[in-house]
Amino acid sequence: MKKRFIPVALVVALASTPLCSCIGSFSLSHKLLGWNKQVGGKVVNELVFIAFCIIPVYEVSILADAIVFNSIEFWSGENPVACGKKVIEGEDGRYMVEADPKGYTITREDGAMAPIRLDYDAELMSWSAVMPDGTSYELLAFVDADHVSLPAADGSRIVVPTDEMGLMAYRNATGETLVAMR
Repeated sequence: MKKRFIPVALVVALASTPLCSCIGSFSLSHKLLGWNKQVGGKVVNELVFIAFCIIPVYEVSILADAIVFNSIEFWSGENPVACGKKVIEGEDGRYMVEADPKGYTITREDGAMAPIRLDYDAELMSWSAVMPDGTSYELLAFVDADHVSLPAADGSRIVVPTDEMGLMAYRNATGETLVAMR
C-alpha cells in the first residue's frame, strides 16, 4: 500500500494542477533554458540540452515549477524563482536588470547614468519610475483589460487602448517621444 502512495499522490497533484487554473510563469525552467543558451555555441547548447533531457534536469525543473513554484505564485502572487539579475545588451551599452517582487532596478554597467527603479503597485495597477533623487513618475495605470492611462506632456493623463492604434494615438498626442514626463 505504501509503495503506491507516492505515484498516486503525484498523479493526483498533476491532474489537479489544470483544475486550479494556475499556469504560472515557469521561472525556474526559463532560467535553466536561458543559462543553457549562454553556455556556448549551437553544438554545445544542443549537447547540454540532450544531456539535461537524459539526466532529467529539465523534467525535474518543469515538475518543480508546475507543483511547487507556480502554486506559490498562485497563492502569494510572487514566484520565489522569478527574482534575480540579468544583463541586457542595448544599443548604447550593457544594463544590469535586477528583478524583485515589487519591480525592477536598471543600472547601466559603465555607470554613465544613475540607476532607475520601476515599481508596480498592485492596488493601483500602475507602473512608476523612481528617479535617483527619489522623485516618482507614474508611467502607466491599467484602466481595464483593454485601456491604460498614460501621462501627457501638459501633466494631464490620456487613456488609450492597449493595441497598436493606442500606441500611435499616444505618440501623436505627445510628439515623437514615447513617454511624456514632466
